[in-house]
Order: sequence, then structure tokens, then C-alpha cells
Amino acid sequence: MTLDIMMPFYGRFDHFRAAVESVLAQSDADWRLVVVDDVYPDTAPGEWVRSLGDPRVEYIRNEVNLRPSKNYIKCVGLMRSEFSVLMGCDDIMLPGYVARVKELIAAHPDADIIQPGVQVIDQDGRVYRPLADRVKDICRFRGHGARTYSGAKLATSLLRGNWTYFPSLVWRASRLREIGFRPDLDVVQDLAMLLDITLAGGTLVLDDQVVFSYRRHAASVSAVTGPDGSKFAQERVIFDEFARRCAARNWRGAARAARAHLTSRLSALTELPSAFRAKDPAGRKSLTRHVFGR
Repeated sequence: MTLDIMMPFYGRFDHFRAAVESVLAQSDADWRLVVVDDVYPDTAPGEWVRSLGDPRVEYIRNEVNLRPSKNYIKCVGLMRSEFSVLMGCDDIMLPGYVARVKELIAAHPDADIIQPGVQVIDQDGRVYRPLADRVKDICRFRGHGARTYSGAKLATSLLRGNWTYFPSLVWRASRLREIGFRPDLDVVQDLAMLLDITLAGGTLVLDDQVVFSYRRHAASVSAVTGPDGSKFAQERVIFDEFARRCAARNWRGAARAARAHLTSRLSALTELPSAFRAKDPAGRKSLTRHVFGR
């Protein structure tokens, strides 16, 4: 089975080069990489990809800037295999990533989402564990090896704190096409998709064998949209919607977790100092509203 690796691109050339080279270095060579350039102003990264001459690597440059969600939607439309990754253009696949996720797919053929083991790196590639990822560790299900989750238990856990790493996830492509990423969400579209699949009866396989490096740095979309409050405004949309949907399903614990969204409130609280330093009254107001539920 060929694994589709879709890579929406808009960012630093050096990080992008490292991401592509990590795909080329996979121990299992049966993969297809599609780079979808969202009109990054510098054309050098695209020229470099085209120069690779590898038939497994495709490069597409959008005619107009689509922004993240619409570019994800385009990537889903380009998927050919039943399983695919929406890899970040600044992240790193360790050499055994493709081989390991294929093992997990073979062992769990009915899975809709696979979360392999992930380590976190900084902008220079050093492994570290900042506060956000220590919180993810607390929220993540306990256990060892590959295990499967679904239903109210999975929804409750994700609504308490999204412990997954979007760029590392393997998705069943037919589920992505069936549900579709939401164009109104630029930052938290992964949580919406995870919850939509869960409510549709999907399953998630969680593994702890580390095969992926997720890059957390100050220029990421999530980091940039934290201090101004826009990320949390989108999260409120998700929490309000899924509190209602889970309550209608009689998933009471999930509905309570959505209404409380405690870890999201605490995350917003940590962003308040940055908003004050930036002298951003709109950001302070948005963050304060999210923290205190007003």
C-alpha cells in the first residue's frame, strides 16, 4: 500500500527542505509526496523540489493563496491512496515513520485515524518538551503499544485537551472526503475533523513508538494566533457546537468537557502576558473572555 503524504507549503525554506528530505529518507520507499505550494512569495523552494527528479514527488503551486483550510481541502481532493498524511512543511518524519504506520494499518485495518508516537523539536531541531506538550502528555490516554479508542470515551478525552499532533496523523482518505475540512476554521480544523469522525462512529489508534518530530516554534500558525485571541475564538465555536451535539447523543461527559474546556482556558491564560506586552486591547479582551467564559 502506497502512503500518500500531502504537504501544504507556506513557510521557511530550510524547514521545508528538511521536511522533504525526511520523506526521501524513509526506510519504506513506497510513498507518494505531493507538495501544494500556497503561493509562497519565494519561488526557490518550488524550484528545488522540481529539481529532485524523483517520480514519487509531485509539486503543485496554487493560482491564488487559499489559506490553510482551503489548501487542506485541495490536498484531500488530490489523495489517491486510502490512507494519507497532511504533513507540516516544517516537521520531520523519522526514517521509520512510513514503515511503522503501515504496520499499524495492517494490524488495525478498520481504523480511521492513526496517531503514531511523536517527539517535539524547536526551530533548530532540538528535542524539548514545552508546557503545551507536557499538558498533552497529561491529557493523552495511558497505556503502552498500539491501542484503539472510539465513541464517547474518545470524544471526552479530545474535548478535555486535544493531545494529538495534526501533521503526524494518518487519516482514512474516504472519511476526510465524506466529512470535509471546514473553511471557516484556520487553526483548529483538526479538532473539528477528529470529533466529526468520532461522532460518525470512527476509531483512532494511538501508538507510542516515536517516528515523527513535530516542530513547535514562534512562527507557527497556532503560536501567532494565540496572543491575539483568534485561535481561541475558533475553539469556542468548536466547543459550543460539540457540547450540543454530544448532549444530543447523550454523551454527557463529552458535553461537560466541551462546556468546561478547561485546558483551553488555561492555555489562553498563558497568552495574556504576551497580549499585554503587545499592547493589544482587542487580544486582551478576546483572551479574557475565553479564560473567564464571558
